[in-house]
Amino acid sequence: MQFQVTAIEFDFSDDIGDGDTMDDFLTDEYKQDLYDDYIGTFWEADDEDDLVEEITAAAGWCIKSIDYRHILT
Repeated sequence: MQFQVTAIEFDFSDDIGDGDTMDDFLTDEYKQDLYDDYIGTFWEADDEDDLVEEITAAAGWCIKSIDYRHILT
């Protein structure tokens, strides 16, 4: 199935020690660029779980939430 990402939120809360998370060190510009890189993109996946796995692998970040639409071919 084909999917188009309409909204996505990445999980930047990875604990890096001393109570800090990656979110504390990433710029808003970096986060916005990552968001912009994935909004509107098309993905081939078996189902929603596979879609999340594909994007996680490509982005290098876990997904907190995602909205998408099925593309009929």
